[in-house]
Amino acid sequence: MKKDIDFHQVEGVSVAVARETNELGLEEWNVYLINSNAFTIDNVLVASKGYGEHEGQEVKTSVLRHMFEQVPGKSSQQVEPIDPALFHLTNEFWVSYYIGNKIHDKRFLFVPGSIVEDNLIQISILEKQGVLHS
Repeated sequence: MKKDIDFHQVEGVSVAVARETNELGLEEWNVYLINSNAFTIDNVLVASKGYGEHEGQEVKTSVLRHMFEQVPGKSSQQVEPIDPALFHLTNEFWVSYYIGNKIHDKRFLFVPGSIVEDNLIQISILEKQGVLHS
């Protein structure tokens, strides 16, 4: 049972939605998991989904799951591309990982209107502009 699992606080791990230019010169957006810690995190699971309303109708995207065996310290891992047409939804990224034998778990939410030009910052570890959620 989930209530029987002792989840530990997440520190030094964040999710970013970053803007980049592809090889054709076109703008695209990607989701990254960032491990700012000095150590590797293991068995990383990222589940993503979008939900909300559009023109009075409930909208839900598919749930996508990504598994990464390890994400080294002071590094990032591209998770998935994201279509700007989904920025009007709440975009949720549920991240679980292990440090040793201890599980860590956190939900990162990008609410509607948060992935906009005014919220872009330079994300040094990515060397890209994006919206960072810690």
